[in-house]
Amino acid sequence: MCGLAGMALNDLRAEPERERLLAMGAALVHRGPDDEGLVVRGPLGGVFRRLSIIDLAGGAQPLFNETGDVAVLGNGEIYNHRELREGLRERGHDLRSGSDMEVVVHLYEERGADLVRELVGMFALCVLDWRDPRQPRVLLARDRIGIKPLFFVQDERGLAWGSEPKALLAGGCVGRELRATSLLDYLVQGYCAGSESAWRGMERLEAAHVLEWSPGERARQRPYWDLPRDALREPAAPEEIREWVDRVVAEHRLADVPLGAFLSGGIDSTAVVTSMAAGDESVVACSVGFRERSHDELGVAVETARRLGVIHHTDVLEADPAAAVEALPWFYDEPLADPSTVPTWLVSRMAREHVTVALSGDGGDEVFAGYRRYVFDVAEQRVRRAVGPRAARMLGAVGRHYPRLAWAPRFLRAGSVLANLGEGSARAYWNSVTQLGRAEALEVLAAPLRAELAGHDPFDAFEDHYRRPAIDDPLYRAQYADFHGFLPEQILTKTDRASMAVSLEVRVPLLDHRFVERFVHLPRREKVRGGRGKHALREALRGRLPARVLDGPKRGFDTPLGRWIRGGLAEAVADALETLPETWVDRETLRRRYAEHQAGRRDHAHLLWSLLVLEHWRRRHDVRGVAA
Repeated sequence: MCGLAGMALNDLRAEPERERLLAMGAALVHRGPDDEGLVVRGPLGGVFRRLSIIDLAGGAQPLFNETGDVAVLGNGEIYNHRELREGLRERGHDLRSGSDMEVVVHLYEERGADLVRELVGMFALCVLDWRDPRQPRVLLARDRIGIKPLFFVQDERGLAWGSEPKALLAGGCVGRELRATSLLDYLVQGYCAGSESAWRGMERLEAAHVLEWSPGERARQRPYWDLPRDALREPAAPEEIREWVDRVVAEHRLADVPLGAFLSGGIDSTAVVTSMAAGDESVVACSVGFRERSHDELGVAVETARRLGVIHHTDVLEADPAAAVEALPWFYDEPLADPSTVPTWLVSRMAREHVTVALSGDGGDEVFAGYRRYVFDVAEQRVRRAVGPRAARMLGAVGRHYPRLAWAPRFLRAGSVLANLGEGSARAYWNSVTQLGRAEALEVLAAPLRAELAGHDPFDAFEDHYRRPAIDDPLYRAQYADFHGFLPEQILTKTDRASMAVSLEVRVPLLDHRFVERFVHLPRREKVRGGRGKHALREALRGRLPARVLDGPKRGFDTPLGRWIRGGLAEAVADALETLPETWVDRETLRRRYAEHQAGRRDHAHLLWSLLVLEHWRRRHDVRGVAA
């Protein structure tokens, strides 16, 4: 797990400035505190920060081919590198280290950009190719699921790239302006997704994409993989699921440093640790509890660890919201409104005291439809089909006029359910994954900005993904859309930045692309049944995992956001609402929202948290304005 950055110039007679490259690398030192590598040759240059995981002595990057005219800088892990290495040697290549990334440079010699199709792993790659001095080349690539990040800037000077936006900012490769459309996307979704980053002029290389560049040409991007889109598969036998869980967990344990796992009381992390512990007494598991009982699963984790006989490290933490305004804004260099960034950072910090690599259960909810919103969406679809289109529209009209009962018990909050019944399937699901409606988000923006954004709707990009599969199954369409937005740019971004902030590598075996493409398109009844998600996974693990884990309530890794904002964060939120630039927000509207929330008349917790995060992101990264 590392950080990389680089520059490539259109002028063949020029060289990237070493000082700028070193500044870009220094901005990524948290991703790679163990070593630094730099290469500058002709118009191409790259810098690398290393967190040593495999081949500690010989795996320093950049890594070169035999003739030294092709180099790779790679962040992540290639889990099938040993098999690839054997094949390359049989075909005459001379590999000189044990590094997993060395196979990339030799595969590039054989297959060019198509090398990515051979890789099993999580990665963000840069290949520098000087073989033709008249036309040097750059290849950038991101793994299929989007576990590892990569950003780039292209202008009249050439191309620049980095693992995080802060590297490109440190190199002076882009101005410090927030993209206006990204601001609206952020307020509605809680994160920025798609090919456009939050920073004006900076782009995000999307998951499962490669980018090729040479001097004087525009970069060429293309996808190289996608989820199944044509048909659902047949049901999976329990033994098939168990065998694949064991396979991907075993392959993800490759490391030359201390390795462990996160263990909560949930199904996914328990499945990973149980698989690790089979026949292995040295497994290290790390668990945290929180003082808020509603968010604490430590008791279940302790019971699981005792049953499995693993080495178990635990801690009870105070999910201090101050981290959101003090430590985290530096590491999250695009605004991310997920409040679980705080406990994710805390558990990563605790785990780093014991291990360098941790396996996580992330991905099980997306693959097997474990989120509550999937269950609700299936139920809504069932009602919509049963009552017919006309009655559904009537119920939707009732829902739109239903009293707002944000503070009431869940069973009284019928308005949103009824309103969703009157919507199309894409819009109804979108309503369940967004934190704020578009109209409400526009209300808090300054009038000129509202006018500028009148033609932009974040729903459009979501709907494009939702409609893409030929599979006419709303549940699968929802999963497909989540894999192309919510998962890589909220869930995986949260984990990547929080863990790399403390130089911890987190691996996600349940998001191995082979596992995903095998099980994500199971039939609906294999995923949601009896008012619960993850049916096939639950039943496959029955007998391996205790009933308390399999059938217990789903808590999630959440935070007591409302209490924070009415308590310890009240002053910080009020201050942020007063210091956000008037060219960004409508101050009076923000003051009304804050007063309503603090008085208990309305629940604006997600909006207020989003604005707090936005303001401290703005301050920490010296954001100088909003631009189209």
